[in-house]
Amino acid sequence: MAQYKRPPRENINGIVLLNKPAGVSSNGILQKVMRVFNAKKGGHTGALDPFATGLLPICLGEATKVSGLLLDSDKRYTATLKLGEQSDTGDTEGDIVKTLPVPELSVELIESALDKFRGDIDQLPPMYSALKHQGKPLYYYARKGIEIERPTRPIKILELNLVSFSDDQIIFDVFCSKGTYVRTLGEDIAMALGTVGHLTALHRTQTGSLSGDDMLTLEEIEQQKQACLKPLDIALTHLQRIDLDAEQADLIRHGQKLNLPKPETQLVRFYDDQGVFFAVGEWQAEKNLLKPKRVFNLETTELKSAEVAAE
Repeated sequence: MAQYKRPPRENINGIVLLNKPAGVSSNGILQKVMRVFNAKKGGHTGALDPFATGLLPICLGEATKVSGLLLDSDKRYTATLKLGEQSDTGDTEGDIVKTLPVPELSVELIESALDKFRGDIDQLPPMYSALKHQGKPLYYYARKGIEIERPTRPIKILELNLVSFSDDQIIFDVFCSKGTYVRTLGEDIAMALGTVGHLTALHRTQTGSLSGDDMLTLEEIEQQKQACLKPLDIALTHLQRIDLDAEQADLIRHGQKLNLPKPETQLVRFYDDQGVFFAVGEWQAEKNLLKPKRVFNLETTELKSAEVAAE
């Protein structure tokens, strides 16, 4: 009987806007998407906890060079906070370790609590997190019942809005900076209300300039395949676009710098004389020059730019 031989993996370049389901890890669902495309290389842009759902951009091939820029971007979530019960993980993955009565809720009371967390705040990272201590993630110690002293970290809550509430539940929308733990934010909001709480649902709706409006389930991705691949620059539309002539584009491709006016953004998108996106540039203030930061090795048959594709 002939042994099945898997076809060689392919160079697939593009971004897939995945709607991550609950109950799977971000890395686990990444591997499934890579198998759909038989892609050689892939990565995601900021893990979602297993219980969480929503927008998880999957970067394939050369798009993995964009993923680092997305990791640093602001993100938006819709969170469901169950009041009166505290879990050891801050979400449904853990055990209930404390219960307290829930005060009678009102819009005024909730808004007063939310207002304490808008703007620049310091947040204590949870023990159930992947932050490292002596080479091991904090959750390694948490599972052994060991509490590690850890410093607070500055974060920014750009928007924090009440969506709805019931006797023991609050649903809120939050737009926050990189490094924000929404589980911890939920616990802190509950504390500000005079009780305890944990998240029962967390749904990401935005990562940087990428919106969850066009995200697809794994089943939809399996059906659409190549048709659901987005161009690399769809994740970078917040950066200034700079169109280069053939000579300038060749200089950037070979790592050279350009003497151009200072751009409006620190990072820029470079397009060649054919209107094809091919690199991210960075302003070098000390020399007043633009230098290449990421150059993408794309074939001429690759996806068109986001702006062309949208026409």
